[in-house]
Amino acid sequence: MSSDWEIPAVAVAVDLVVLTVRSARLQVLLVERGIEPYAGKLALPGGFLASEREDVDTAAGRELAEETGLRPENLHLEQLRTYGAPNRDPRRRVIAVAYLAIVPDLPEPTAGGDARSARWVPVSQVLTRRATLAFDHQRILSDGVERARSRLEYSALATAFCPPQFTVADLRNVYEIVWGETLDPRNFHRKVTGVADFLVPTGGHTTKHGGRPAALYRRGTADVLHPPILRSTGGWR
Repeated sequence: MSSDWEIPAVAVAVDLVVLTVRSARLQVLLVERGIEPYAGKLALPGGFLASEREDVDTAAGRELAEETGLRPENLHLEQLRTYGAPNRDPRRRVIAVAYLAIVPDLPEPTAGGDARSARWVPVSQVLTRRATLAFDHQRILSDGVERARSRLEYSALATAFCPPQFTVADLRNVYEIVWGETLDPRNFHRKVTGVADFLVPTGGHTTKHGGRPAALYRRGTADVLHPPILRSTGGWR
């Protein structure tokens, strides 16, 4: 390293992949950019750190609230990965820390900050490029969807798409929508109710699905599904 080397000026940003199951489809929260570059284009919510002292996790929650009106404490939020290609932002070198957020069905978001509007868009429209995103957000969304799909195999993440009380059919519906696969109802019911501390009966029942009253559950303390559910076969190990 030469003696005249200087620490490069690199901006740090956060981007958020916010997923929900809405109208029986996996949907992502997108904003319409109100500023250049890519003004008028759809993008993931996000933005730069507000100051050198702001933590990236704090920035993710702040940007989510500012651009969409959603509160970070009301959803599952985790770091996805970091994106640092030199040309990912035409303004300057920008490294983005991406986050994955999972929320139950919510009403339309309220745009703010640099966002001209905010809305839910079916993931299939974006991943098939019927709706293209600014920057490298197409890739970030694809990575976020794959993370969600893979985590459903071995964790309790699917319950984050559900309301506080839900039926096994509600939970199965989440798996089928996120994976795009049809699962056997009896096998699914037997396995998810057989995993210790995964689902806890509330004692309540509902007839919203028609037929016999279905038991209502809430999420238990188990974070790991053993055996895991597999996407390729719809079965269990």
